[in-house]
Amino acid sequence: MRPMSQPTTISARPSEAEAVVAKETSRVLASRLRDNGLLRFRIMDGAASKTVKLPAAAARLLVRILEEMARGNAVTVIPVHAELTTQDAAEVLNISRPSLIQLLDEGKIEYRRVGTHRRVRFDALMKYKRQADAARRAALGELAAYDQELGI
Repeated sequence: MRPMSQPTTISARPSEAEAVVAKETSRVLASRLRDNGLLRFRIMDGAASKTVKLPAAAARLLVRILEEMARGNAVTVIPVHAELTTQDAAEVLNISRPSLIQLLDEGKIEYRRVGTHRRVRFDALMKYKRQADAARRAALGELAAYDQELGI
């Protein structure tokens, strides 16, 4: 069994200079994206240069990362099969760690134990988030319909 991937985080917010570079680069890359084509990059280091290929899917992801950096946001890249600590999982859901533990104990989110620690797969967390978001939208729709019935 191979070890689970961990999130990769750019934990510090980008500086203003980095945000400007990210914005310019994201625009250039976005204008060159094609659905299935490879992008070729020339990397220049002094007199030496090398051309590398980047798959379109990776280029789209890179554009998204650069766009977030251009807005001054820190970025986390999480493989779908990654396992998160309960603190990381709580932060993804924007809830407290004790609230997440309650959801885990109620069986609403799948997890596994590693010794005494709980680990939550990112895909299980996103499944719960999608279901919770759908339930919230349905409840909001019901409230809106009720308001209309009352003429509010």
